[in-house]
Amino acid sequence: MCSKILVSGGDYLAKTIPMIITNNNILIKDKESDEFKTFTMPALSVVPNIPFYHQFAERIAECQYYFKEFMKTIYGKKLSKHIFAIIVPDDTSKLESIFINEFFVNSDACKAVAQMPMALAISKDENKYVSISKSDRNIILEYVRNHESVVTRFYDRNTTNPQKIKEDAKRLHIDLEYESVPIYINNFNMNMDEYLDFANIITPKQFLEKIAEIDVEKI
Repeated sequence: MCSKILVSGGDYLAKTIPMIITNNNILIKDKESDEFKTFTMPALSVVPNIPFYHQFAERIAECQYYFKEFMKTIYGKKLSKHIFAIIVPDDTSKLESIFINEFFVNSDACKAVAQMPMALAISKDENKYVSISKSDRNIILEYVRNHESVVTRFYDRNTTNPQKIKEDAKRLHIDLEYESVPIYINNFNMNMDEYLDFANIITPKQFLEKIAEIDVEKI
């Protein structure tokens, strides 16, 4: 069973390319090997609490050119029929989501873009669960029901006590007070050491396997 991700417009039969925006680079699934290849822009600086791709805006044409050239090495020159199914960090804002869409569509490397937060890709089998993840700026606690985000809470990643988040995870929503709902720790970025006493740890390998095949549905 594949994860489902919605896309506005575009061709439902177009080739879907799974991608992940991590805390420091972009991973793209290779059509030949089924492995994920890493795209990084040279000369980007590390800025605390700011996603790396914000710097693309300062060199937009250059970044789009290098990205398209990188995609050609994986998928050849005929890129315009593809849909990018992009998994984004759980604290991606609406404005950032718009920028991500515009960046990739205007890179002339795809036909359309669809996005899904990491939390929604954690489990395909559970109808209700809690996800805890960590970006470069926040710890994100999220309750997912029927594959939709119901409640999301953000914490400062540098100052918040992990014990508080563990306690909050049990009462994030009224459902959690009356039902046994699994809590998943998204350790894709290998930055969740203080939460490894939880039972359900999602490793990088497990996460990549979950999103390797994404079912894109047309709205």
